[in-house]
Amino acid sequence: MPIVNRIAGLHEEATAWRRDFHQHPELQFDLPRTSAIVADRLREFGCDEVVTGIGRTGVVGVIRGKSTASGRVVGLRSDMDALPLTEITGLAHASTVPGKMHACGHDGHMAMLLGAGKYLAETRNFDGTAILIFQPAEEGGGGAREMVADGLMERFGVQEVYGMHNGLDPVGTFSVRTGPTSAAADLVRIVVEGKGGHAAKPHLAVDTILVAAHIVVATQSVASRNVDPLGQAVVSICAFNAGFTNNVIPQTAELRGTVRTFDPAIQDMVERRLKEIAEGTAAVFGARAELTYTRGCPAVVNHAAEADYAAAVAAEVVGDAAVRRDKPPSMGSEDFSFMLNERPGCMIGIGQGGEFGVHHPAYDFNDEILPIGMSYWARLIETRMPA
Repeated sequence: MPIVNRIAGLHEEATAWRRDFHQHPELQFDLPRTSAIVADRLREFGCDEVVTGIGRTGVVGVIRGKSTASGRVVGLRSDMDALPLTEITGLAHASTVPGKMHACGHDGHMAMLLGAGKYLAETRNFDGTAILIFQPAEEGGGGAREMVADGLMERFGVQEVYGMHNGLDPVGTFSVRTGPTSAAADLVRIVVEGKGGHAAKPHLAVDTILVAAHIVVATQSVASRNVDPLGQAVVSICAFNAGFTNNVIPQTAELRGTVRTFDPAIQDMVERRLKEIAEGTAAVFGARAELTYTRGCPAVVNHAAEADYAAAVAAEVVGDAAVRRDKPPSMGSEDFSFMLNERPGCMIGIGQGGEFGVHHPAYDFNDEILPIGMSYWARLIETRMPA
């Protein structure tokens, strides 16, 4: 693989950074140690500016090339937060914080972007400005939305923005697609109110467990019977909370779940149908139901020109045969979508191999791919803004 020589020399150092992040995970916006280390590293590398507190705990590093006559400004984004999981890897660099672990590879994402930043600050072999974006709260906190709302794009003059995420594809491969690549993720909460009573006298009660169970079953008709078979939607009810003992019919029941879609029209329809199903089903049994539908991350939609460019850079690093340009869309979500809604850009996948995927307590980022990711970032800047 044509890894940049200087970057190959950073492999051991980047591995140490990655494993240190892994040992000390922090969640969502609560990233005092992580943000401070990222900012300190960027200052050590000689970035022209290092700004903290963007989007609450985000960090931005600015590196200007040997010339900025082109006026080009390109953003590269890494996420920083971990997940509320208990690690079971047993590795020497396993999490030291109970109930928290880097189970999505954000520790590796940070190390790759830091390594590229060190190289770019040393060489500056480009004409323009590179913006290194370290984002908090990707795991459900909307950190990208917060950074955008805090003026990220305008303040730093970002013209296009790129992201990268690891996956189980083979080591030494990249995958990308034009158009929708990750789904919109919305949250569903349904509260059912009936009439509590004695379990021995159900005819005097309105059984909220029975009502909620019918609602759960009926929600599964939305994707199968309301969505065009050529469209895509997932409706998952993931929590059912009701009752507190074995001889009382509860007054209320609560359902929680998620909806994943790509098409805004389908998203609107699913929300409408869930409300109709919840309220109508409850009414049949003499109960009431209230739906709270919260829009989360929009779908990640890669822009065509930028996706083509990202694929070309990846091919330069690993070879054309190792770049898949028709990556299937995922029903998982990524809040990088908030940045792509503001500026053209692309999210690319980098293969790390392995048995356990992200969000698994036995997952660990593969340090073997650090030079590949660092080289991709470095070459993206150097070729997008040639000196």
